Amino acid sequence: MQAFARQWVTSLGLVCAMTSGSTLISGEAHAQSSSTGAIEGQTDSSGQKPFQSKSNAKSRVRTIRPGPKPVTPTPAGPGTNDLSQSSTTDEGFLPASLHDWMKQSTMTGNWGGWRPWLTDKGVNITGHYFQDSAGNPMGGKSQNVRYAQEIGLNFDFDLKKLTGYSIGLFHFIVTSRAGQGLGAKLPALNSPQEIYGSPTVRLSLLSWEMHWNRYVATTAGEINSETDFETWSMYWGMNNYCQFQTNAICGMPQSIAYNSGYGYYPTAHPGAWVKFYPAGNDHYSIQFGVYSADPTIGNTHNGWKLNLHGATGTFLPFQLVWHQGGKDDYSGPLQTNIKVGGYWDTSQVNDVYSQGGMFEIPSNYLVSAPTAKVRGRFGGWFQFDRMIQRDAADSHRGTSFFASFTWGDPRTAIAPYFVDWGLTRKGTFKNRPDDTVSLGMKFLWVNAKISNWVAQLQKDGATGLYRPSGEHAIELNYGWRPTPWLLIRPGAQYIWSTGGTNRYKNPLILDFETGITF
Repeated sequence: MQAFARQWVTSLGLVCAMTSGSTLISGEAHAQSSSTGAIEGQTDSSGQKPFQSKSNAKSRVRTIRPGPKPVTPTPAGPGTNDLSQSSTTDEGFLPASLHDWMKQSTMTGNWGGWRPWLTDKGVNITGHYFQDSAGNPMGGKSQNVRYAQEIGLNFDFDLKKLTGYSIGLFHFIVTSRAGQGLGAKLPALNSPQEIYGSPTVRLSLLSWEMHWNRYVATTAGEINSETDFETWSMYWGMNNYCQFQTNAICGMPQSIAYNSGYGYYPTAHPGAWVKFYPAGNDHYSIQFGVYSADPTIGNTHNGWKLNLHGATGTFLPFQLVWHQGGKDDYSGPLQTNIKVGGYWDTSQVNDVYSQGGMFEIPSNYLVSAPTAKVRGRFGGWFQFDRMIQRDAADSHRGTSFFASFTWGDPRTAIAPYFVDWGLTRKGTFKNRPDDTVSLGMKFLWVNAKISNWVAQLQKDGATGLYRPSGEHAIELNYGWRPTPWLLIRPGAQYIWSTGGTNRYKNPLILDFETGITF
């Protein structure tokens, strides 16, 4: 326990040093009043055309999986803390006061007026830093603390503003990750950290987005399916799935990445999608995609891979979406989204029996597993999310809910059934209208084929085996937003049957997340 405490102190010290270092480096920031801040993003209103080309953060939020970032500030009512953006130092590099700096939408402000000038010309530049720290003081195979971080730079180009021609948007994103994950130490089927990875700089997005008319939009380039299919919704300018640190929920329901060639952030795959709006607005949409299925793209040396070498097939998803909502989440009808989709992956892969090593089944038993090759795999999903209430006394406070069900090919899927849900309350205490409290759970059921195979081995006298059944988890956290550009989120997680079996005691995890928008 003492060793665990020392690890936590070291990890938290590193977090504080990184956070304070970023703040000091950006000490020449000044107040920003532009509406094109890096943390904007809201579902389009029912009466607005959702395909008007805009080089702003709304486009960017739809094309990358953002880390948890501060909500775009809104004017506060009497008796609440006022996080509205300062407009007193728009032409300077330094904020007029600490108060003004704390009210900017980004840590580095308007760069002496250069940031809004670039945006007016069609170039939008933003960046982010966030870290995930997690440790298990009890349960699991051993007690450990792990720290991981990500730094990202995002560039959006409005080609109409740059060229005078309506030829869409161009996006470029590069990310750098470092740090280790706690999941391998527990072990856990889904990482309790949103991010981790070997030190690497990689291309995360290089794409051309085009809205042809009121009815058709397309994107092509180096992209990933996580940003386009079975993905999140935006509430109050925030990614509703990434109000959680656990990777089981944040980004997308994780089983689809286990079960198919679904591409996940921050990797980028050759791909394209087309979306149709039958009614000429965002009430209904039908979307089809095509992506390279490449299990090697996540390797450190493939961070800038721009070819099809190593691809095993093609990932072909489709999705139907129904949307209702007002112009934002502060007025009008309460936002509601229903998404139904499925996929076909043309890859030839091993069946589920080949995945027994995930459950620490000894190798002398794995060699007897009835493995076989399977050509093509399939699956589907259902997602629902809704703002279930908005406070009558303060429209900036409310509660959102989401739930999803993901199904995978029973021949190949490790987790053919996966369910998650989450509840986020925005507006906690009297003077905290932008803070959040989030509660979420995930339920993962291991494929019955491998469970029954292990049960038969046990019946035949095999020893040292634990029958896989499933892994379920819960997370509770508090998102403190002292400024529009800073998020500090402590939380706790608890995992039942970690690693999918009852080999180890259920772990309690204490986590700590920080996000900064530059």
